[in-house]
Amino acid sequence: MELSELKKQFEQFLKQKGYKITKSRLDLVDKIASYGTHFEIEDLVMWITSQDRGTASRSTIYRTIRLLQDFGAIREVIKLGNRTIYEFVAGRPHHEHLICVKCGKIIEFSREEIEELQDRVCEEYRFTPINHRLEIFGVCSECSSTV
Repeated sequence: MELSELKKQFEQFLKQKGYKITKSRLDLVDKIASYGTHFEIEDLVMWITSQDRGTASRSTIYRTIRLLQDFGAIREVIKLGNRTIYEFVAGRPHHEHLICVKCGKIIEFSREEIEELQDRVCEEYRFTPINHRLEIFGVCSECSSTV
């Protein structure tokens, strides 16, 4: 999905929920989409404000992130200790994560076999999936070679 189409759909979402459609909210969609990696909210806020102090206030950024979560464009993907990691998922193919517990590195991967197995399990149990995520915690090759 193109970013312009995503923004149109986000505008519709905001209207349906009774929120104001503001230029700064829509500009934030562009900024957040361009961040391009997994993020903690505070890191994203600092990056956005370092790019352009006039973009939006800290509270507007936080509110917009929450709205984008409700909309489905941002997803919480990992809880690691006291950290919560998010990613911008709109327009991106579904994928899973390998997380290094030593350095925090996140490796994305996708395997059709996993998706097919999950579908079969849901079918077997007559379960209708809405969403899923697979996180595998371990030690990456860089960290395991330094032991």
